[in-house]
Order: sequence, then C-alpha cells, then structure tokens
Amino acid sequence: MTTFNNPILPGFYPDPSMCRVGDDYYLVTSTFEYFPGIPIFHSKDLVNWRQIGHVLDRPSQLDLDGVRPSEGVFAPTIRYHESTYFVINTIVGKKGNFVVTATDPSGPWSDPYWLESEGIDPSLFFDDDGKAYYTGTRPAPEGAKYFGNWEIWMQELDLKTMKLVGEKHSLWRGALRDAVWPEGPHTYKINGYYYLLISEGGTGPDHAISVARSEHIYGPYVGYKKNPVLTHRHLGNDYPIVNVGHSDIVETQNGEWWMVLLASRPYGGYYRNLGRETFLVPFTWEEGWPVVKPGKSIVEMVEVKPNLPEQRWVATPACDNFETSRLGMQWMFIRTPREAFMSLDERPGHLRLKLRPQTLKDNEQPSFVGRRQLHLRFNARAAMEFVPQAEHESAGLVVLQSSQFHFRFEYLLSKGTKVLRLTKCSKGEDEVLAEQAVDAGKLYLTIEAHEQDYSFYYGTRADEYLPLADKVDGRILSTDVAGGFVGACLGMYASGNAHASDNVADFDWFEYTGV
Repeated sequence: MTTFNNPILPGFYPDPSMCRVGDDYYLVTSTFEYFPGIPIFHSKDLVNWRQIGHVLDRPSQLDLDGVRPSEGVFAPTIRYHESTYFVINTIVGKKGNFVVTATDPSGPWSDPYWLESEGIDPSLFFDDDGKAYYTGTRPAPEGAKYFGNWEIWMQELDLKTMKLVGEKHSLWRGALRDAVWPEGPHTYKINGYYYLLISEGGTGPDHAISVARSEHIYGPYVGYKKNPVLTHRHLGNDYPIVNVGHSDIVETQNGEWWMVLLASRPYGGYYRNLGRETFLVPFTWEEGWPVVKPGKSIVEMVEVKPNLPEQRWVATPACDNFETSRLGMQWMFIRTPREAFMSLDERPGHLRLKLRPQTLKDNEQPSFVGRRQLHLRFNARAAMEFVPQAEHESAGLVVLQSSQFHFRFEYLLSKGTKVLRLTKCSKGEDEVLAEQAVDAGKLYLTIEAHEQDYSFYYGTRADEYLPLADKVDGRILSTDVAGGFVGACLGMYASGNAHASDNVADFDWFEYTGV
C-alpha cells in the first residue's frame, strides 16, 4: 500500500514530539495524571509505531500525589544530542519543569533535573556550537491583559550543571494580534535560519500552528506572512478532524519533511471521547517557509506514506491473560503508586486488585488499572471473581473520563443482596442507571460502544451476554462536557468506598478489540 491511515496513534496520545536518530524515530506524548508517565514509541517508517517503554516509570521520577484531573504531565519534548536522549517536560500542580536523560530510549531514564523556570511546554534546542537552549511559554510580563496573554521565551541551559543560565529572552507572541495561548514551542536551525514553530488559539476548535524565523537565536523573530501554516478552525465543527495543533517536525534520511501533531475525531456532534490523538502529515519548503500539503493544507484520514522502508511490528494481543510478572505497557494507574494495591503474583494468571478506601472520585490513587479507548466502536470484556462481603465493597469495570465524569459497572451488596449496578457519575453526582440481582462467584462483564452508545452486558459464563443497560449516552466521556485534556479510558476497579477492607477482586483476563 502507498497510503496510511490517520491517526498514527489513536486514542489519548496528545502533544506529540519526535526526533530522528539515524534511521530510527522516537516519539513521546503527554499523560497528565496517569502513571507511568510519557510513553515512548519507536518507528522506522513514521507510520508504524511500537511502544518501547515509559520515560517516567519510577515513583522517584514522577510525583502525582493529589494532582487534580488533567494536571500532571504536560507536553514533553524529546531530543538527541551527543549520544544522549533528552526529554524535557512540565508537571503541572507540582514542582514544574524538568529534564531527564538516557543513553537508551527504552530506559532507564534518569531522575529529574529540576529547572528554575516559569510557565509550561518546555522544549530543548542544541545549536551547532554545542550550546543548549530552553524554549517555553509563560505569562506575558505585563500581566493578564486578557485571558491567554502568554509569550514564547528562551534561556540558555548549562548541560554540565543542568541549570538555566544567563538572560531570559522574550521571543514571540504568535501570528495573530492578541493571540491566546501561544504554546508548544519548538526551535530548529534550518539552512542558516532559526525557526520557531508554535501553536496558538488554545487546544480546541481554534487551535493552529504558526511559524516565525530569525537569523539569530534570540531574535528578532519574524512571523510567516501566510500564517497559520496549519489549522482546521475554518473547516467547522462538523469536519471529521478538528483542533489541529501542537506539532513537531523531522527531516527523514531521504530528505522528506514530516510533521506530527495532535487532533481529534469528533462524533455524535462536537464530542471528542477519544481525546487528542497523534496524526502525521507531510510538508515542503517554499521560499524558506514550511507549506503543509500544497494545494490542500489540511490533515486527512488517508495520507501518502513517507518514502521509507515499511517496518511493521507485532501487534499487542487483544486479550491480556495476566500470565506475565509485569503489566503490559498499555496499562496505566491514576497517580503515583505508593502502596501495593495490585498483584500479578498472589494468584498466578490473574490480576488481583485490593479493596482500599480510595475511590475514583477522590484525588488519590484508587485501585484502578486501565487503558485508553482507541476506537469509536469497541468491545471490552473481562472475567472477574469477586465476592462482596460488606455493603461498602465493590469491584468491576469502569469507563473513565475523570473523577467527576465516568461510568462504574460494579458488583456489590445492596441491602444484603448481591447486585450488578451501573452508575453514571456526572459533575461528581452519582445516578444509578440500572441494577440487577446476580449471585455468582465469577462474572463476565462486557462494555460495547457504537460511537456515543455504550452498552453494558454481563453473564455467568463466557458465552452469555445479558443486558444490564443498552445504548447509554456516552457524551459525558468527552472533554467538551467534562473539561480537561485527557481521553476516555477503560479499566478494572475495586474499592472499599471509604472503608478499609481485606477483600480482593481477581481478574482472569481483559480483552479489548475495535469493532
């Protein structure tokens, strides 16, 4: 095939950054309140990617204690310099901006070098003379003249001390007059010019990518007269790809130029349950400026492949039988794990979750193991063994947007009767949508989505699908209802609901497939 399908990373993979090292490409994305932080992917052809690890996979690297939904890990940048990989990032709600390094992109990565810098979205640039520069976005010095009145700024980074040194320089405020949220900056040196690639307009329907250049590292930077170089804000909310922005670029070994960026696929109206995903688009240079897909200047679902040898990877199995000693890379926790709430060893061949007092609605770490929703239509199934022993104990599956917006598909005791219950949490308020008395030691739970219709089934054997709730409106799982920056996730969950408990829930397997 000579074409590929966008997005190249479907689901909640926003704020992509990539670099090339020889014939290899590496890409990272944001993870916000989820742990491990910053998945890192490897590709040979820019289209087929495989995850090789997480940059922040140790509690010593990533403190997410108490962060609110959609705080945490924002907008990483990955770069390579003198045999070392660098990732620079922000942890919103905590200590701010930091750098980690590695000699192998699959890890281990260092503990953070914390930087005394303001703002968010830091990026690194290594000049020809070996000097390193920090580029970020911060509030404009004159203050909040208007909402989103920020600017792009730069300061030198001393690589020996990992400290910012010298004067801070204001670089650019975006292409539009009074542009809001100039952010996600990346600096490049191409054919003697320093280029500054940024996003502006906010990470919603007005998102756009703009560029400026200068003959000197600190400017003055002059914006391209034909800015923005890429946006979909003029296409309307019904276009199948929206909120295009936050990009990074690379030149292939064959001389082609490609851009990764975030965008969303709305469905059922302007609702984006999958969050912001990673897309790929080609561009060329005209008169020293980037032009995305001349004649079209939009991102499409089907694009012509890069001129690179195709490299496919073995796909992650649809079903996880929990037969290994470590969780697969697709699984995530909410916030940093500080105690052992799950085990793959206590009952081999099962994922065991301990019922702890924490719930999904708390800004703590619940007993939750989840993964991203990747498709508009999917089927997720799990086999669970759990016997509730008290009214406050529950376990089951969840579809999660945030602590305040989610669905809980739980087995519990209600007035002494074992029941399977579907609860909708919207704006932090619970509403029971369906409930059915069921007495079984092992349950087979299924969640199936057809765009915004989410259906919930159960059975006492693997081939049984009894409806608990059919075609439940899933729009609360969109950031357009819930706010924030993440996409919907699915997972296994257990809780004592504010009570201590010695009980456990065992999950024999979990299967996820696109429909």
